[in-house]
Amino acid sequence: MGYHRAGFDVFGVDIKPQPRYPFERIQSDALEYVAAHGHEFDAIHASPPCQHYSACKTMHTCQNKEYPDLIAPTRDLLKKSGKPYVIENVKGSPLIGPVKLTGIMFNLKLHRERWFESSEFFLSPELPGYCGQVVGKNGFVCMAGHGDSGRGRIPADHRTVAAWKSASGIDWMTQKEMAQAIPPAYTEYIGKELMKILKR
Repeated sequence: MGYHRAGFDVFGVDIKPQPRYPFERIQSDALEYVAAHGHEFDAIHASPPCQHYSACKTMHTCQNKEYPDLIAPTRDLLKKSGKPYVIENVKGSPLIGPVKLTGIMFNLKLHRERWFESSEFFLSPELPGYCGQVVGKNGFVCMAGHGDSGRGRIPADHRTVAAWKSASGIDWMTQKEMAQAIPPAYTEYIGKELMKILKR
């Protein structure tokens, strides 16, 4: 959605069904699709599965599970496409020189840090500081998992679909889908920077 707001015609690829995806899409293996069709696009955004790098893999529900490590293979394919690209993932992932974005940069009441590697150079917006914003107070939410990074200390009204929608600017997904989503403000910022580069 953020790329759409930045002026791009968006086409999505996902190996799983995404019935609420708001743009044209195809169900396919993304890496295979990029290998065959990447050259047809002006720019490519990739979000490889993050579970391999996520802090949640240390939780008891994730232990003894294998998660794919797809950042390097994704980067290799994107470089071969010859197109400007962006790779998004979680804090701590092995991205190269990533721009780091979080909700407070866009006046969102949202704790959700995401990293963006790109073939192009652009800067992060200024980080104003959290100014006393704490997850679970004044509508400030953690949009991940079940929304309770405090293991029972986050009030229930900050873990609802309505709270997440209000904080993130996403109103077309289920809560489970939102837990995997990038807030549109982040990709709108990235998209505008990418659009400037493409126009030059």
